Amino acid sequence: MSDSLRDHRGRPRVAVTGLGVKTPAGTDVDTFWETLLAGRATADTIRCFDSSDQNVHIACEVPEDFNPETYLGPKEARRLDRVTHLGFTAAADALADAGEVNADPDRCAVMASTGIGGLSTLEENCRNYFERGPGRVSPFFVPMMMPNATAGVISMHFGWTGPALCVATACAAGTNAIGEGARLIRDGSADVVLAGGAEFPLTPITIAAFARMGALSSQNDDPSRASRPFDADRDGFVIAEGAAFLVLETLDRAKARGARIYGEVAGYGRNSDAYHITAPSPGGTGAAACMQQALDDAGLEASAIGHVNAHGTSTELNDAAEGEAVRKVFGDEPPPVTSNKGSLGHMIAGAGAAEAAASMLSIRDGVAPPTANLERVGDDIGLDVIAGSPREVGSKPVVSNSFGFGGHNASLVLIPST
Repeated sequence: MSDSLRDHRGRPRVAVTGLGVKTPAGTDVDTFWETLLAGRATADTIRCFDSSDQNVHIACEVPEDFNPETYLGPKEARRLDRVTHLGFTAAADALADAGEVNADPDRCAVMASTGIGGLSTLEENCRNYFERGPGRVSPFFVPMMMPNATAGVISMHFGWTGPALCVATACAAGTNAIGEGARLIRDGSADVVLAGGAEFPLTPITIAAFARMGALSSQNDDPSRASRPFDADRDGFVIAEGAAFLVLETLDRAKARGARIYGEVAGYGRNSDAYHITAPSPGGTGAAACMQQALDDAGLEASAIGHVNAHGTSTELNDAAEGEAVRKVFGDEPPPVTSNKGSLGHMIAGAGAAEAAASMLSIRDGVAPPTANLERVGDDIGLDVIAGSPREVGSKPVVSNSFGFGGHNASLVLIPST
């Protein structure tokens, strides 16, 4: 492999050659991107179950025309949880987008993430057990519920016999999956990786639990304005379902087969706050160290970054901590910042993967989408947050952040390919 196909540390460069999304903003890449660029919010009253007895009854849901049976067939679809429906179909679209990868199956890997796995299956079977007895528990309960089901189904469908792994680092998991997938390529463990995340958290117990924590927006009467990252009037996140996957491969094989290359994964940072199970470390110190780690891994100075695709959940503590973290890394004049969660809501493990996909599209088109619903940046933020309309940022490197309960931090540096 020539030196031009290796990074500053002599590792194989990691190209992104395929994108697939199943999100509230759209179930194909073009619709997804159009929704983000329009700054259009997708939150509405929950339709997948009767939420009238909940304190919070709004969410961001995938469009109703999504039909996993067109990918899996009716029989297999019935035997899989919706989280796997979302994850597998996004991965299949990403692989189709990448074209014929023609790689040795032993050298093809899956890195799939989820925060909670098949929780809807768990809730349904618990109800069946307690109301109707053990004979009404599904024989497919375990494979439907297990968090690694999406990784397993993807590998089986495509006959990929390399590593098929599940990452479960809460809201950081989608970004971790992409970063760890890039590491598989860099260390020679794989030539092609399907990396991303999926989540279906729209269940009665999940909504009730997050609401009891005070984490969710309670703007039930005006759901389209409820998710408002970095806004002075933010009051919590809007929970969402969805999935996104990226195809990663060595730059040399991508070029050799004439693949369309969106960009590259150049840097990856991951660390832990070691502070609190749900709250960020004071001053965003862990997040700042994570971003710096990603920049160092990419061999880039902070001044090279065109914009930051923030975690930006729309919660008071997390948005303020991320603002401090960005200022720690980038100084008094940080690059512009956007949060896709104003449009998408918070897809938990799917969030970081969808935001990485959006970042690759920003690099392709040279624009960053606005943060939906942002009317006045909070005094505790201290950032140039993109709002109202897309911002011309050029095809420059992007930092994409995800931070999760448990103190998990993950950052990617995504760059245009040369």
